[in-house]
Amino acid sequence: MAACGAPARPESIEAWEYGSQVPTEAQLFALADVLWCAPTVLMGVEPRTLAEHRMARQLSAERLAQLIGMDPGAYRLAEEAQRWNGDYRRTKALVDALGLSLRKLIGVMGQDDELAGHLRAAIEGRWKSHVSPIMEITTLNKTRVSDALRTMHGEFAEFAERYMGHVVARNDDARLKEVAAERSAYLRRLVDHFWDLIGEAGEVPPFNSVTH
Repeated sequence: MAACGAPARPESIEAWEYGSQVPTEAQLFALADVLWCAPTVLMGVEPRTLAEHRMARQLSAERLAQLIGMDPGAYRLAEEAQRWNGDYRRTKALVDALGLSLRKLIGVMGQDDELAGHLRAAIEGRWKSHVSPIMEITTLNKTRVSDALRTMHGEFAEFAERYMGHVVARNDDARLKEVAAERSAYLRRLVDHFWDLIGEAGEVPPFNSVTH
């Protein structure tokens, strides 16, 4: 580790092994190099945040900020807030550096809840009015978003029709509860279902020819 520029004492390494201490970022990167493994193996988790995705790429905050043309202090604030508000150019540079897909980027940026809110409002009301906000969040084009919302709006309407059909037919409570359970399950998977409908475009980096 000393040869990698991050010396560590034997007792520190022992503390890491027992979990009583954690290495610094520089020590984590050096340890990954020494053990010939990815930083995520040592971290023990799949990257979920901007900071974890950055560390998985063995990038310091200062180096990543340099790559995307951003003040290091401002980038640190974005990591701490778990919210990314960079412009088009910096966002493109960020996902290129971190190797994120469009779907993952939305989650890392902390916008899954915002997307879910628009999806819920779209399926329960006038879906066309939510096309533009969802385009802004996802960078997807109008056709892709419109097709997905139209499908989801129709699927959700079927729950209401089935429920009312059972009410009119005076079916037993078990049938009504079954439809209600399906409806609840559908609502819980709104964001995942949206990306399922989007398909391949959600699994590739944004800003390329596939998503536009």
